[in-house]
Amino acid sequence: MFDQDLAPLFLSLKIAGISICIVFVTGVLLARFLSRREFFGKNFLESLFLLPLVLPPTVVGFGLLVIFGKNGFIGSWLHQHGIQLIFDWKGAVVASTIVSFPLMYQSAQAAFKTIDERLELAALTMGASRLKVFFTVTIPLVWPGLLAGLVLAFARALGEFGATLMLAGYIPGKTDTISMVIYFSVQQGKMEQATFWVVIIVALGLSTIMWLNWWTKRNLRRFEYEENK
Repeated sequence: MFDQDLAPLFLSLKIAGISICIVFVTGVLLARFLSRREFFGKNFLESLFLLPLVLPPTVVGFGLLVIFGKNGFIGSWLHQHGIQLIFDWKGAVVASTIVSFPLMYQSAQAAFKTIDERLELAALTMGASRLKVFFTVTIPLVWPGLLAGLVLAFARALGEFGATLMLAGYIPGKTDTISMVIYFSVQQGKMEQATFWVVIIVALGLSTIMWLNWWTKRNLRRFEYEENK
């Protein structure tokens, strides 16, 4: 068996970890805000949030390249301040965040819509602040849905390829995530190396989903038990 450098694994986990932190905070806040409000253009805005879910990753990557490239309206400003995203692992974070955001947002929005608003109003009438109600009443009620979105977003970020290739490129030791290594190993005829990383990422994805299913079923059984007490 060949000696395998595990750096792509640690880099992929690092990028996915940072991405889901960003996705969780923004997805929850936006879903909370939009779940209770109606305004002109809301449908378009939500469709825009979910667009990366249906677009080819390379199209998403091209859009990010136009935005964050040196001549892009955001990229030019970043370049002036010495912030490098193109051909850098931080660009992979941006790509992973964009493609995984729809999963978190959709799960959070569905969870917030299931809340009985009377529970929050009752807490407010008892003197609790809106912030306290959000963290002590709302979040516990929607946590199963948020966790599901978080896990799915993490799995999606971990396996991101197309948008990352367009924005961050493939630089060994710098942007070589697991998906990148698999693709370029196959291109170079290194099938044993590609197989090794395929097994790793399949095991990670499968274990993540299996844990989510186990956690969901356990909590469902606990809920049914408490209901029947």
